[in-house]
Amino acid sequence: MSLSYVAAGVDIDASNRAVARMKALARATARPEVLADIGPFAALFRLNAGGSYADPVLVASTDGVGTKVKIARVLGRYTTIGRDLVNACVNDVLTTGAQPLFFLDYIAGNGLTEDIKVALVAGMADACREAGCALVGGETADMPGVYAPGEFDLAGFVVGIVERAALLDGSRIAEGDLLIALPSDGLHTNGYSLVRAAFGVCLGGPENDARDRELLARTYPELEGMTLGDALLVPHRSYVRDLRAVLPRLKGLAHITGGGLVDNLPRILPAGLAARIDRSSWTVPPLFRLIQRAGQIAEDEMFRTFNMGIGMVAVAAPDDAHALLDTGMLPDAWIVGSVVRNGFGANDADGPRVHFV
Repeated sequence: MSLSYVAAGVDIDASNRAVARMKALARATARPEVLADIGPFAALFRLNAGGSYADPVLVASTDGVGTKVKIARVLGRYTTIGRDLVNACVNDVLTTGAQPLFFLDYIAGNGLTEDIKVALVAGMADACREAGCALVGGETADMPGVYAPGEFDLAGFVVGIVERAALLDGSRIAEGDLLIALPSDGLHTNGYSLVRAAFGVCLGGPENDARDRELLARTYPELEGMTLGDALLVPHRSYVRDLRAVLPRLKGLAHITGGGLVDNLPRILPAGLAARIDRSSWTVPPLFRLIQRAGQIAEDEMFRTFNMGIGMVAVAAPDDAHALLDTGMLPDAWIVGSVVRNGFGANDADGPRVHFV
């Protein structure tokens, strides 16, 4: 009795059909610099077409969406996860002042249907189009034996470009600069392992799907009519459109991802400086307090794990910061703190670099 690849769990014909459908999604995101359709072994992108950059710097980043994929699988909702992946990546290159140019994805799993694969890419294509970024290719790997049936993971890779003179690297940040917070849309793509533990949901495999769906269908007063599943699958917000026009007035940007404000703000601060955060300047969204209560999680752990309602922090000189807010260029933003000398509130200059007051 002969074996076949299909019998072993990999259907090449089904994958080819999925790729054919994905081509149309990718074409809708194309930029003039894209020189090849989906299908060749590598994507082609003509850098600096038309000579629009004098001294271009390429910026690259890669990311995933973590265990948020387990919740998406249980609920059978895949498009938003693709959006999550792109936005997590483009936000990272945005922190340098770069415009995202092109994006590639990697989908690995076991037993994903053609429709699921296309739904994942459809979400990516929507997010790429909104960011002005071309979806130029990717890879879909069927891996039975590595993933349980129905399980999958996503990763993405983005390349952006910025004029060297406009590069945001944090080097111009100085004591007295102000920190501008932009709100998150929920958890984004971080902290889901702790969330799943707190609610006891999506901790196993497909054998627990019925119970997990029941838990995710629950409503809580804090969620104002949304189910827990709805609240946890709100997509990662992209800040590209919000910040593109104001980048020249900024000195730095911090994408608040895993590690929260505590770990991400110091990544852009020059040596000797710290961030002073005014905790009274915003109210932590109710979803985070619900998670905290469900898991009996300490406050410090919450702020070290989650974004706590702040998805991006911009640094600007005081005059620029107030002008951006007063003119409505950042309508949902607020002053969350300031840049201070390192050691503020600590015993020595090597103390914590983020201080909550």
